[in-house]
Amino acid sequence: MIKAIVSKRIIEAATFVLLFFAVFGPITGIVLWSIAMAWYWPHALPQSIGLDYWLQVLGLQTSWSLGAVSIVDSFSLSIVIALIVVACAMLVAVPAGYVLAKYSVPLRGAILLLFLMPQAFPQQPIYINLMLTFYRWNIAGTILGVVLAHLMASLVYAVWICSAAFKSVSPDLEEAARSVGASKLRSFFQITLPLAAPGIFASSVFVFLYSLDEFTGTFFIGLPSITTLPMLLYSASGSNLQFASATAIVLILPSVAFMLIIERFLKAEYISGMGV
Repeated sequence: MIKAIVSKRIIEAATFVLLFFAVFGPITGIVLWSIAMAWYWPHALPQSIGLDYWLQVLGLQTSWSLGAVSIVDSFSLSIVIALIVVACAMLVAVPAGYVLAKYSVPLRGAILLLFLMPQAFPQQPIYINLMLTFYRWNIAGTILGVVLAHLMASLVYAVWICSAAFKSVSPDLEEAARSVGASKLRSFFQITLPLAAPGIFASSVFVFLYSLDEFTGTFFIGLPSITTLPMLLYSASGSNLQFASATAIVLILPSVAFMLIIERFLKAEYISGMGV
């Protein structure tokens, strides 16, 4: 009996250690590389550490010997593009989500699957064909082209989550508001929209994070004029691990922060309402 309990505890401890290293091991490696000034085989830890690469990345110093550049301009551009994509996506997703959730729309499942199509196929062929189209329209290599590329792929998150958010609002509440004289428009803005707001906010965060981290579409549509933070990370990943690691941490932090916020807003009823 005691032997069985001990064996169980050992297995549980080993599983915990493996999971810990699987989750935090890569992050620990990135953090160490971002502060490593010298790290050579076979040493398990950096021989010397410093914040020189971080100062360079954040634009607080300029040293060409490090082979790193400031990410401030690229990060600012990424934020601006992501905010534009969120605004455009919400302009489409909120009315579309409401109609799909509250009305008997013919082929509702097919419409929802249509928004899923850009994510259902390999990204490279889609963006290559989109690039050829955008070159004919003279919007390749522009912010407008990158925004449209991000928007096409992120609408699935916006529409599906918004539809689920509106679907979770009981129609009895709207009917009760209209029974006391409220118009459909007033009941929408005073009853339905506030109740669905957490889901809409979660949808906008998903779209923001997708746009912020998007690389493939930006690579094919944005080059050579648009350099976002993921593009900068890609260009450095094969030649300067310290710079790439610091850049990766900057990209990770918004995702972690927003996901912690989403966890408070994305309710179980929204997730259950995402089915076609």
